[in-house]
Amino acid sequence: MFYIMLKSKIHNATVTQKRLDYEGSITIDKALLREANIYPGEQVQVLNLNTGMRIETYVIEGEENSGIICLNGPAARIAEVGDTVLILSYVIVDKKEIKKIKPKIIRVDRNNKILKN
Repeated sequence: MFYIMLKSKIHNATVTQKRLDYEGSITIDKALLREANIYPGEQVQVLNLNTGMRIETYVIEGEENSGIICLNGPAARIAEVGDTVLILSYVIVDKKEIKKIKPKIIRVDRNNKILKN
């Protein structure tokens, strides 16, 4: 049996842009991706704290240290610039690996800069 477990979370990110004219996805600052252990092309879930909406999409790497969180294409319909979102990635593991999973949780400020614990 396999389980889907939380791998990474970018907590309280602020949407900085929307691009309806794009095919789809979410563009995320490269520094946030690196810190959260999320890769370009990886599937993520985006949860909007302002509206309660959630979507699944894939990641595009944005300019490093830009703070960009841009919803593209259909994903742009779930949020407005300034909304707060959670970005989650998951991993599929078997029961033996469950205890090895330690989700990487990154907290950011309103400018999408990493907050140190």
